[in-house]
Amino acid sequence: MTNNRHVHPWLFLVLMVPFGIVSGYVSVTLGSQLGRAGVPLEKIAGLAALGVLPHTFKFFWSPMVDVTLTQKKWYVISALFTAAGVAALGFFPATEAGLAAIGTAVFLGSLASTVLGMAVDALMAHCSAEELKGRAGGWAMAGNLGGSSVGGGLGLFMVERVTEPWIASCFVGGLCLLCISALYGLPAPGRDLQSRGLIPLIGESLKDLWLTVGQRRGKLALILCVLPLGVGASSGLWSAVAPEWNASPDLVALVTGVVGGLVSMAGCIAGGFICDRCHRQTSYVWFGILVAVAGVALAALPRTPAVFTVCILAFSFAGGLSWAGYSAFVLEAIGKGAASTKYSAFASLANAPIAYMALFNGAMQKRWGTGGMLYIEAAVGVIAALVFILAAKRLLPHRPAA
Repeated sequence: MTNNRHVHPWLFLVLMVPFGIVSGYVSVTLGSQLGRAGVPLEKIAGLAALGVLPHTFKFFWSPMVDVTLTQKKWYVISALFTAAGVAALGFFPATEAGLAAIGTAVFLGSLASTVLGMAVDALMAHCSAEELKGRAGGWAMAGNLGGSSVGGGLGLFMVERVTEPWIASCFVGGLCLLCISALYGLPAPGRDLQSRGLIPLIGESLKDLWLTVGQRRGKLALILCVLPLGVGASSGLWSAVAPEWNASPDLVALVTGVVGGLVSMAGCIAGGFICDRCHRQTSYVWFGILVAVAGVALAALPRTPAVFTVCILAFSFAGGLSWAGYSAFVLEAIGKGAASTKYSAFASLANAPIAYMALFNGAMQKRWGTGGMLYIEAAVGVIAALVFILAAKRLLPHRPAA
């Protein structure tokens, strides 16, 4: 196998771009088209939820990526289907009558992207040197965010200027295929199905997951995944609360769109670098605290457009740090082996605090206003950090008496 030290972490940025393209195109480009066509908001939200659905259950098919074809082959196959799913979205009318066909394409494209993400996760685990796993995770998260900007921003820009929407969807889908070139030179472990069989190999993958969770690093990673630390769930409400800071729609679009995406990507890359220089789980805790600090600053400072701009960008950068920290500590915990199965299990758990904090923030905003919501979310984050510190001390091996 190629020496791990020769694998450049930035390759994982390119490989993860298609993963982000799907969600960006569905939520921004397609959502904008349907909204202008008068499709009810709840049906647009339902379509977005349909795109998220495969990611909720992806753990159940993740062992197949570990025990059948190589990660490279799985990446190529899933990139082809992901590209086809995105391209297909331009061939159906973006109206209420076309929702059934669009929904099918969204679901299948999203399903393919889950396999693509698993292949990248496994490649990061197997092809990154231990001292570079933080940077690998950071670059991969940056690719996810960058792909979302491409799928949403570029897709919307094109669809408003071309004569037929399929031109835009095919162009953006075609970018997914270009990302396959980043596989060149990456090693991939082989498979030995004939000697052991499929079912025993799946059993070994699940056993590997169980052993990982039983180790100290695995337990700490498990705790971090379920804690509401560095989640930044309030970011989904920026557009709704922006008038409180007298922020114009154009400013909101800029700060939460392209500029915010670039700042988040920079945070991911910086966070990955920091995680390779410092203790990864400790770094993640500090990143989560920085997210809380940015939220408190937004709540405490005068409500002006300038404060909104600076604080939201700071929040975006801290969020990027946090995403990189999450990827780094998970990669550290899972090691190699059945990497797709293990990473998918942790990723599924990590979605839980995103969901429950979004609901919690909505309730807090309604009860205490935006400022109260931000203070409470920050307090929850700090409490989560303290819980993890206590858990880490409890799991630390006891030193013998001198």
